[in-house]
This record gives sequence, structure tokens and C-alpha cells, in this order.
Amino acid sequence: MDDSIHYETLLCEITEQIATVTLNRPRVLNALNAQVFTELNKLFSALARDPAVRVILLTGAGEKAFAAGADIGELTSTNRVTGRALSRRGSSIFRQIETCGKPVIALINGFALGGGCELAMACTLRLAAETAKLGQPEVKLGLIPGYGGTQRLPRLVGQSAALKLLLTGEMIPAQEALRIGLVDEVVAPEHLLERGGELARSILAMAPLAVSGCLEAVLKGAERSLDAALSIETSIFGRLAGTADKAEGTRAFLEKRPPSWTGR
Repeated sequence: MDDSIHYETLLCEITEQIATVTLNRPRVLNALNAQVFTELNKLFSALARDPAVRVILLTGAGEKAFAAGADIGELTSTNRVTGRALSRRGSSIFRQIETCGKPVIALINGFALGGGCELAMACTLRLAAETAKLGQPEVKLGLIPGYGGTQRLPRLVGQSAALKLLLTGEMIPAQEALRIGLVDEVVAPEHLLERGGELARSILAMAPLAVSGCLEAVLKGAERSLDAALSIETSIFGRLAGTADKAEGTRAFLEKRPPSWTGR
């Protein structure tokens, strides 16, 4: 990654193939303004290209918020044209995060509302602190979610549960988010980063090409019919069957020893 790029709204630390990205606007509950989007675009582009990074953790600075949503000050001046452009840009950057080719684990340490909840949903997995609260309150502003919320939320929790949140603007606690499938785990706040690291290291122990293959198969398959998705799976399976890592993995299993992955 290019260490010469300076970020004013984000922090990034890379340790043992794990990049920890922190939204760093705690005074405004890590609200997502235009600069945050610009820097997320640059940083995730760099992380996607960096062979030294295999898993990304994403969290918010401070104890109160992952990201409390869009910058309302920026929303007040939008009209039909600029609102569409704002939505298109945010949606595109969240899609970039979703399809960066590496697992991205959201560590939801507080409020994840509006755009913040949409950002979490664009991640591969979501861990929430017991104190976290999630929701899509855009209807209270006369809007709908504009960064993928109306599409990812039903895919995660089902149409009825999604519409209940979307139509009421209700904010739900972490345990309810876990019950409906919006988050994958709930942990004590003081253990959130530790648990994220554990999960990241468990992924690092797996074959790199197989991890990226799983991501590719799920994301591409979700957009197609079952028959077309099965064809994608078959293609990726065949591609991986010819790799050195597959030969090593099967050999290590038979020899009852840990595999040594090369990513080839």
C-alpha cells in the first residue's frame, strides 16, 4: 500500500496481513461526509491491490459510534439531480468495499444508523458490541436509504423484517439485530476488536485462493439464477483444483500436518 497517501478521516494499521481501518470523526459520531467517501475509495483501492493484506477490519473511533449515518448538513442542500449523484457515488463506493476481493469484517462498536448501517451491510461479516444499535431512519428525513440499504437489508434479514425497519425507521439493539440476521455475532464491547482479530486469523489460516474463490462465488452467484450460479461455482472449483495450494492442502490432510499455503 502507498504509505504516502494521507487520510484525514480514516486511520489504517496493517499488522500480520490484517488491515484495521477506523472511521476517525468521533466528534460527529463518524458521520459519512464527502471526504470520508473519497478517502474510503482511495484506501480500499489500495488495500485491494496490496498483497500484504488478506483481511480487513472496519470500525469507528470512540465508544459511541461505528458510523451514525450521512452528514445531514450535506443532505439539506441536495435536490433531485445532486441527490441522485450523491446516492450513486455512495452506492458505488460501498459496492467497491463489498467486491474488493478480500473479507471485510465490520466491528460495530456503537451506533450504525443510516449510511453507517449500509456500510456495515456492505461488509462480508458483521460483529457487534452489546451496546451497538442499528437502523435505517431515512424515512424520518423524507428519504429512503441511498447507499444500498433497501437492497442489502432484505437479502440479509428477509423482506418483512427489512420493511419493518425501513418503514418505521426503528433503531434496534445488537441482540435483536443478531436475532434477525443483521449481524453475525454480539460480544462485549471490550472484546470486540479481540474477537475481530480472532476471526480474521481463522480466515488467514485458510488457503488464500480458496477464500477469494468463496467470496467470488457467493457475490457473483447471488446476482444470477441457481443454474447460472452453479455454473460459476463449478468454474471456480475447477480453477482451484489445478492450483499448488489445492495439491498442498490435500497432501497435508493425508499426511496429518498443517498445510503451508503459497497463494498459487
